[in-house]
Amino acid sequence: MSEPGSLLRSLAGRTTARNFHSYVINEIGAGVINGRFPVGSTLPNDAALMAEFDVSRTVLREALKTLEAKGLLEARPKVGTKVAKRTRWNLYDPQVLAWHFGQPLEREFLAGLREMRRVVEPAAAARAAQRRTADHLRLMQYWVRQMETSASEIQNFALADFELHRIIADASQNPFMRSFIGVIELSHAFAYRPLVEDAGPHDLEEIIAAHRTLVSAVERGEPEAAHSAMLATIAIDEEKAGV
Repeated sequence: MSEPGSLLRSLAGRTTARNFHSYVINEIGAGVINGRFPVGSTLPNDAALMAEFDVSRTVLREALKTLEAKGLLEARPKVGTKVAKRTRWNLYDPQVLAWHFGQPLEREFLAGLREMRRVVEPAAAARAAQRRTADHLRLMQYWVRQMETSASEIQNFALADFELHRIIADASQNPFMRSFIGVIELSHAFAYRPLVEDAGPHDLEEIIAAHRTLVSAVERGEPEAAHSAMLATIAIDEEKAGV
């Protein structure tokens, strides 16, 4: 399972250590997304994959089962393991979404990502304004302060921004909105990649101010204001990303 924030950490070359099982999952999963294993094709047999990744049959089989659960693969008797149609891929799985990052993406995919974020996150913010707890508010204020103190370290700033959005999704008390975290992280990765690649100083005050407004609306318990404030933060992200 992909750890929340791992995609944003990878922007700065900070990756999570992998065991053999997760390594095979990542290599085959990314291979499906980038077209190394095309949709409808049959994967090489077990012996070939075991030799390529230098793993046991048990490790390989468990990795394939994980990828099948994510909708990327399907095992067929007497045929082998095939790459599933795109319509079966679980695009709410954070790891599946992370594998899309860095790959050439269709305009339809990017438009859908923006559209879903604009539908779900503002609604989550509105619900958070009604359902947040004292702990949620404490964490929101903490991550705003982290954004303020990390303005000169863009990777840490991006992580703080993402964590704030994650807490708001959690504060909505809606399990489906909480499961939206992969879309939120991928959107943040697209937004912050240009800033990470540009080593120069960045004026982040507009972003900080927008998030202060968002947290203030949630804290005051004003759903409509929280909804509007979340839309404003998303608009800033879209402008930064240029996608």
